[in-house]
Amino acid sequence: MNNAVVKAIKANKSLLLFIMLMCVFRSAVADWYTVPSGSMKPTIIEGDRLYADKMAYDIRVPFTHISLYKMADPQRGDIIIFESDAADNRLVKRVIGLPGDVIALTNNVLSINGETLTYELISSTQSTADKIERLLDIDHLVRTNDKGSTLSSFSAVKVPDGHYLALGDNRDRSSDSRVIGFVPRDEIIAKTSSVVMSFDYDNYYLPRTDRLFHSLIEG
Repeated sequence: MNNAVVKAIKANKSLLLFIMLMCVFRSAVADWYTVPSGSMKPTIIEGDRLYADKMAYDIRVPFTHISLYKMADPQRGDIIIFESDAADNRLVKRVIGLPGDVIALTNNVLSINGETLTYELISSTQSTADKIERLLDIDHLVRTNDKGSTLSSFSAVKVPDGHYLALGDNRDRSSDSRVIGFVPRDEIIAKTSSVVMSFDYDNYYLPRTDRLFHSLIEG
């Protein structure tokens, strides 16, 4: 390392320390996640920047998936962010099935451990319908296609230990556990419950002021 580099490091050591600490913070404490697709509509839309709480479930070694201490386990209804090996991508979905649960889907109607969920129609268009899904003790919105899709049904499956069944709220337009399989616990890196900011991709990326610090929790 030559003298010029050493001098540059010394002259900017405060800035370099700040950058290093910020990287550690974003890796292990909190970050944001940019939503590229509509798989979680109507809850989350393209252009949303989600607050990612990386300490919701684990305290991890920065820049790794190694858990030093488990804070909690994901609960039914949580919106999780995970690094999916199966999809080779970072995804955001909603937890539907916990380890040991038996889950089935018939024409976009879920049953959990033999109990069929109820739905309330909120709005509809010529091709889609938005409904409140009463996920046992959690109410949230889902969107379905009127004609359904190949994703609209699956036979009863049991969620294995250490895994979760996660679905997108946009049920007929989401590559989730129906495509990539169960989500391993150690792939889950964060929980999100709010939008920090949002940019409208169809309107010159202008901010959506109505989604600034918008809560993703119904009620």
